[in-house]
Amino acid sequence: MSQSSFKSLQASLSPSGESFSVPQGVDSDSSVAVLYRRAHRLAAPGQLVTALHMGTEHTVVATGLDPKLPSVVLTLSLGRQKTAHQFFRKAIPTPLELETAIAWVEDEVYAAHVRHRAWVPEGAAVMPCSTDASLHDIATLAGIAQGPVRTLPLDAMEHLFRRFAAVSEGRPVSQEGLPEDAAFAATLLVLRELMHHLPFATLTLCQDADGPSAD
Repeated sequence: MSQSSFKSLQASLSPSGESFSVPQGVDSDSSVAVLYRRAHRLAAPGQLVTALHMGTEHTVVATGLDPKLPSVVLTLSLGRQKTAHQFFRKAIPTPLELETAIAWVEDEVYAAHVRHRAWVPEGAAVMPCSTDASLHDIATLAGIAQGPVRTLPLDAMEHLFRRFAAVSEGRPVSQEGLPEDAAFAATLLVLRELMHHLPFATLTLCQDADGPSAD
């Protein structure tokens, strides 16, 4: 799929007439379109899939039944570095910073959910899939075994988030074995809100030919 055809697809499939543009620095062919087709190869026949890519500045979500073309592509202004810089002053956010970030990210994700659900039947199971290295790191910290295909359940992600929230409230970071890194905090927070509110019961993580994609 060419860059121009992917952008045309985004504009034409918006239920409200909005145009969902691919952010600069995100290569649709490698980061979204190829992942979307690969996710369909992992899914059961006839299952809805979502290709999920969380970059430094934006998050892209592409969902559909057609193995070749997604029905909807959403670009959220949520990224690992952008969200960290916007809300966190230090490597470990304060409880107030975390609470403020959660409220803002929830609003952004809910707006995406409203657009997303126009293409996803009520109660339909969607299999989200990603190759992002940052999400592989979260799965590892959540205790998910390494492998070519890994499944991160919502409850395991939520348990990891509670551990991080405890660190934010003063528990020594060494006690939980978590990174002292604002970008990690932002990634975990954004993933949590996406899984809760789109919603996704699990996240499938697979490897690119060259390893998990970093950006």
